Amino acid sequence: MRPYPTTAERVGTLATNRVLRNTYLLLSLTLLFSAGTAVLAMVTGASPMGAMLATFGAIALIWLVLPRVENSAAGLGVVFAFAGLMGYGLGPTLAYYLALPGGPQLVATALGGTGAVFLGLSAYATMSRRDFSFMGGFLFVGLIVVLIASIANIFLAIPAMSLAISAAVVLLMSGLILFDTSRIVNGGETNYIRATVALYLDIYNLFVHLLHLLAVLRGED
Repeated sequence: MRPYPTTAERVGTLATNRVLRNTYLLLSLTLLFSAGTAVLAMVTGASPMGAMLATFGAIALIWLVLPRVENSAAGLGVVFAFAGLMGYGLGPTLAYYLALPGGPQLVATALGGTGAVFLGLSAYATMSRRDFSFMGGFLFVGLIVVLIASIANIFLAIPAMSLAISAAVVLLMSGLILFDTSRIVNGGETNYIRATVALYLDIYNLFVHLLHLLAVLRGED
């Protein structure tokens, strides 16, 4: 057993730590930017249609544009545009929940719960350095099932199914936080722009569905 890491191992560790540090910094900035555009959407009274178009635009950016620029400075601009559109798309949803009785407390609770889950799971994956790549197949299948169920419930409009979908998404996003952080820590993800987008989506979906769950449990949705 070697008492000290080799030069290659030290270089690999430094590179991994740099990716992790850059990811957390960019993630913090994009979340703040999203919060700003969400407030803008609420102040200007953004319509549900406008919010939907913004969300679709954000998805188009990460699928069609980001892969071409993710290794250049232009990728940073795309990530901020993506985060801004996602935040703007969330504005009407936040306005709806804030207008409910006890709405500010509801949103604050969902925000605090999301932060606690992310910080706890991300810290565990970072400090333990466990490899959670084995969860990839299960999480992918779970996402497909949830997507199909969500589309079906657009037509069925079953409240119990909506609640079950949100609960499943909360669990899946928690698993994805472990999975995505683990990939960074163990060298599976070396691009901090891609890593930021992955963790951003984990946090975004966790917050939205946790907010829905809390509202239903309080009988307000």
